[in-house]
Amino acid sequence: MHLGNYLGAFRNWARLQSDYECIYCVVDLHAITVPQDPRTLADRTREAAAAYIASGVDPSRSILFNQSRVSAHAELAWICECIARIGWLNRMTQFKDKAGKNREKASVGLYTYPCLMAADILAYQATHVPVGEDQKQHLELARDIAAKFNRDFGVDLFPLPEPIIQGPGARVMSLKDGSKKMSKSDPSDLSRINLTDDPDLIAKKIRKAKTDPLPLPETLAALEERPEARNLIGILAALEDRTVEDVLAEFAGQGFAALKGRLTDVMIARLAPITQRMRTLLADKAEIDRILDEGAEKAAALSAPVLDAAKAAIGFLR
Repeated sequence: MHLGNYLGAFRNWARLQSDYECIYCVVDLHAITVPQDPRTLADRTREAAAAYIASGVDPSRSILFNQSRVSAHAELAWICECIARIGWLNRMTQFKDKAGKNREKASVGLYTYPCLMAADILAYQATHVPVGEDQKQHLELARDIAAKFNRDFGVDLFPLPEPIIQGPGARVMSLKDGSKKMSKSDPSDLSRINLTDDPDLIAKKIRKAKTDPLPLPETLAALEERPEARNLIGILAALEDRTVEDVLAEFAGQGFAALKGRLTDVMIARLAPITQRMRTLLADKAEIDRILDEGAEKAAALSAPVLDAAKAAIGFLR
């Protein structure tokens, strides 16, 4: 779990609890679309849950569970696959990006991943889904599947979910290449700020973050042409809940040293409590498992009648 996850998702998920009844899912079924070491997968599932909680997701107010514990996700995914059309999936740009030149060696699960995502949403008759721009296309597919199911079987079972697009900082880029998204799969650990990094390591990574030799620009138009400057200014703006324009006005004409100094201080202050909370949670795996077990029971109770209604509409014998 890294800074991009926090600014692009976790922080906003915590805020949504004030306005919505929220369901949060650690997507361990999605994880196996690429090879996973079993022990590592289990550890990362707990780490993701700890990151959600440390970032503000409250299991006493919302439902938090890991996807594989609720069978409705897999069952409804098959139904979604049979409703979706090949042409719809062929248009999904995420598969093209992730499969790359190894398209023929990619798993079928990676190709049908958007159908499982649709099932994740439709199983709870969700009305709103927080997504980044890179996942908006998948949500549109979920809407198409929901509409076709309702039309084909003459029911009004699935609402058409609306996207909640995240605000500033939704797309955090690599510290080594401002044109690429910050990612846990990047081979260089210096490319990202992990939520488990200590203050010294955070300071080191910001210090070594790629820059260019020019002073920081005065206009947004000029900033667009400088990906590394745009990334660092955008991160600071998100951490301080300010606009990019406001941060740019403060640092325009200065070198990167002043910006990096402020960014280091703000990032350490914001992430240190999260890191400490994660460490405390991860020291008690039994407690994390208890939280996920309890969440899975609640999620199963919500999704079971929806799945039953879908099966009845299709004509499955019960």
